[in-house]
Amino acid sequence: MAKSGVLEGDPTMVAKAMELKKELQKLVKAIVDEEDVNLEAIDRAQKMMCALKELKLKKSVSLKLHNHHYGHEMVSGTVPEEFKCPLSKELMRDPVIIASGQTFDRPFIQKWLKSGNRTCPQTQQVLSHTILTPNHLIREMIAQWCKNHGIKLPDSIQYSNEEGVTKADRDYFLSLLKKMSSTLSDQKEAAKEMRLLTKRMPSFRALFGESLDAIPKLLSPISQSKCEREFHPDLQEDIITTLLNLSIHDNNKKLVAETPMVIPLLVNALKSGTIETRSNAAAALFTLSALDSNKALIGKSGALKPLIDLLDEGHPLAMKDVASAIFNLCIIHDNKSRAVRDGAVRVILKKITSRMHVDELLSIVAMLSTSQKAIEEMVELDAVPCLLSIIRESCCARNKENCIAILYTICFSDRSKLKEMREEEIRYRTISQLAQNGTSRAKRKASGILERMNRAVNVTHTA
Repeated sequence: MAKSGVLEGDPTMVAKAMELKKELQKLVKAIVDEEDVNLEAIDRAQKMMCALKELKLKKSVSLKLHNHHYGHEMVSGTVPEEFKCPLSKELMRDPVIIASGQTFDRPFIQKWLKSGNRTCPQTQQVLSHTILTPNHLIREMIAQWCKNHGIKLPDSIQYSNEEGVTKADRDYFLSLLKKMSSTLSDQKEAAKEMRLLTKRMPSFRALFGESLDAIPKLLSPISQSKCEREFHPDLQEDIITTLLNLSIHDNNKKLVAETPMVIPLLVNALKSGTIETRSNAAAALFTLSALDSNKALIGKSGALKPLIDLLDEGHPLAMKDVASAIFNLCIIHDNKSRAVRDGAVRVILKKITSRMHVDELLSIVAMLSTSQKAIEEMVELDAVPCLLSIIRESCCARNKENCIAILYTICFSDRSKLKEMREEEIRYRTISQLAQNGTSRAKRKASGILERMNRAVNVTHTA
């Protein structure tokens, strides 16, 4: 681009601009070098500047640059900002409105959405759906502007298929959805194919966001059954696993969770079906709960009780997914109370005592320890010796930190437990060693317990 700011384009216009600039430079040099004021040179310079300005304005309106994406010429220069696509920064050919209310050029926003994104590029708002609504008003305004400036806007636009979804893919997707309301054999075939495609192709997951009824159609075989016996276990497993696949990307989480039948069906799946179905239902709830709004929805649905029951069963395939789901849900206060009420403390302490998934489960107990009721249950279930033994045995600094944090809360809630901790300290110096060698948080908690022990001993001696 020329330094003068005159846009490159028609070679004749560029050459004329360069000639004007050279002549202007000579005139300016003559004006500056001469001792007397050369009025004639000043007048000529002014005329040159006006000619250069006129050329610039003319070029701004008429200049067309080749648009490599569409294969058409694209206007540039003085295009009003409201007519430009926020993604391409070019004049929109087919303006469409997305769920956030923002307008984009269709092929660019399609590419954005089919890459797995489920947020508005402008506002970062999570989109409730990916339906594209034509913005007829903006299109008419663009057409009028183009007409006024002598620019031809093509009536039809050929879109490239860079995102990897062809018309055949989309047609196949729709045919699979149609099969979900057909015979059992068709449903099983379609559900298995959906499961495989959503696992392999991020762009295929995005297709579910293009229609508000895509997920309900996927779920129809199990949502319309009056009892669990009416659908085949393998069919349920494939559908629940497809939901998990759809939930993997953050941008899909809001749409999936807020589809009314999804969470109730996941909760039902936690209670029935193959162990893989139950495990994948837990994993789906875990991935969906990345959003705080989804945590609240899932907690209110009653999902914690069947998650805790599945944890209690202790099936190796499900343990990690269930523990992850419970941990994520308990980040918000209301769900902590629900988990404690639904028996989480008893179940988790039983697993920890058996040294099952200690890392994950200790993190949950540490989180629940902010609840007074949880602490009371820990005291009743004699959690102190178990926690102290983990500190002695574990090589994991994080586990030691969680244990001492829980013990710190217990000793401040129930003074009677200080005696057990003091006996541990006399015998193994467990807490002192952690106060010296633990993480910064573990050191603070261990020191706090030691200080409380000493205070209790001094009070006893004084008495």
